[in-house]
Amino acid sequence: MNANTYIPEHFIDDVKTYLPAHLNLEDFINACRRPLRKSIRVNTLKITIEDFLKRADQKNWQLTPIPWCNEGFWLERPSDEEQNLALGNTDLHLSGAMYVQEASSMLPPMALKQSIENSDLQDSYVLDMASAPGSKTSQLAAIMNNQGVLVANELSSSRLKVLSATLKRMGIGNCALSHFDGVIFGNYMFECFDSILLDAPCSGEGTVRKDADALKNWSIESNIEIAQVQKDLIKSAFYALKPSGTLVYSTCTLTPLENQKVCDYLLSEFGDYIEPQSLSDLFQGAEKATTAEGYLHVWPQTFDSEGFFIAKFKKLASCNNPTQSVKKGAFPFNEFDKKQTTSFMSELKKQFGLKALPGNLMQRDKELWLFPQGFEAVQNKIKYARLGIQIGIIHKNGVRLTHEFATVFGNECKSNTYALTNEQANDYFNGKDIRFEEVTKASGEVVLTLCGCPIGLGKWQKNKIKNSLPRDLVQNTQLISWA
Repeated sequence: MNANTYIPEHFIDDVKTYLPAHLNLEDFINACRRPLRKSIRVNTLKITIEDFLKRADQKNWQLTPIPWCNEGFWLERPSDEEQNLALGNTDLHLSGAMYVQEASSMLPPMALKQSIENSDLQDSYVLDMASAPGSKTSQLAAIMNNQGVLVANELSSSRLKVLSATLKRMGIGNCALSHFDGVIFGNYMFECFDSILLDAPCSGEGTVRKDADALKNWSIESNIEIAQVQKDLIKSAFYALKPSGTLVYSTCTLTPLENQKVCDYLLSEFGDYIEPQSLSDLFQGAEKATTAEGYLHVWPQTFDSEGFFIAKFKKLASCNNPTQSVKKGAFPFNEFDKKQTTSFMSELKKQFGLKALPGNLMQRDKELWLFPQGFEAVQNKIKYARLGIQIGIIHKNGVRLTHEFATVFGNECKSNTYALTNEQANDYFNGKDIRFEEVTKASGEVVLTLCGCPIGLGKWQKNKIKNSLPRDLVQNTQLISWA
């Protein structure tokens, strides 16, 4: 019990006005003061759930399934490990095999899952309108199995860098990053997306179990101000959605001002063109948190998690947007030369046994990028901060591969892969070369793996593998083991 959790009286007075009749105020306050259970999500782009469970069992990790997400688990680690090694420094985290994600945060992508899986993944366009730090973006990419086009937007520059690092670690290759206020999408990307997740900026009332000061600056005036931002964003999302497409709106707050009232605004503006989709059968037990409208209003005591709100809508028909806009300016990429493409793919096959790459090879100056398949339909709608993955640097003698080639396609490489020991992996992430007692005959680049997951590139050099980890990813701390 955290007695330091700040819960102001005027907040409690407000909660009393909308607390559901079947819930108890004392239970709510007690839940807010309980520590939040640790939870993780298995990254199926890099590892199967079965393999992950085996590796977790070897560590004596205790995993309890999260009922609404097959890849999600509540986690308890042995006390000595918990005290001496941060979860983010474990091999399963460093390898991208898992993401540390709050359990109820997994709900919004799960609400979109059916609509994504029911579409042709190769031709699916998905938008995450407020995506950093990347928990839901990476979950959506896994649901899409790295196929189709995923546009992830983030307004904050610093958070965009965190998001980019997350996508690299998790091996995500179908994503384009943008850096805008989300209100632009309805105008510049009118009816471009089959599925949209708007996990809106909010007052964060549901996060008090994680942040004891989350309610320090709480006020109804602030709720009202934030709600106007949310209304502008959900209106933009509606216009960016294709007819028959699905929109999921979510927040980590509790107040109806930022939840039900925002949904009411959407329906009042576009009632003939959109309708709610009930989430009562999203998972077994969902009815405990389902409102009369079919939304999920998750209170901290409902599932012993953070508070969350999730609503799902289907767009019934096209609706004209009178303020559509068109981006100006030339597109800075060109298709990679066909002759060079043939040579490059021949080298990949020779070195790694890799026969094909999903997507289009594009060149900008000396950079070689791989755009997601089908990206040409939206590539010039807005200016992107990042398009697909940078796969290499072009030299006069060919292409030097970059880090993301390994993290995204390492699992598909049939040759020139090397499984690191824990000690070697610790050296690798600390920026050191991997040394051997004997000279090797191997040559060229090699994909390095940890826990069976690709983590980066090295280069064979006599009695060592030269480290190719980008400098911004080098860590200066003890990793993986504390003994």
